[in-house]
Amino acid sequence: MDKISTSCLAGNIHDTGFAYTLSLINGKYKMIILYCLAINKANIRFNELHRIIGSISDKTLSATLKQLKDDGLIERIEYPQVPPKVEYALSKKGKTLMPILNQMCTWGAENR
Repeated sequence: MDKISTSCLAGNIHDTGFAYTLSLINGKYKMIILYCLAINKANIRFNELHRIIGSISDKTLSATLKQLKDDGLIERIEYPQVPPKVEYALSKKGKTLMPILNQMCTWGAENR
């Protein structure tokens, strides 16, 4: 079994890598959006994400996507056309979170 990093145990918990990671993925829909982007190999448009998630308001989805973009976990791709077309995809940084999400899925399936 892997050990928990001792850097997460020493000093102020808010100054640890654990706290930083949690600050990026903490929120009702952030991990769901990241997971949706990871399992769909193509870029996803706003309305597609909304349809997949279902229970999220347009305002909340928009704000959450903006937070994820500002944190560097997703990319917002704009196409110069009429009507405007915008798609979302995982960034390189966001892709590095996928092994962690996969481990969470495995743990959940095994401990359900």
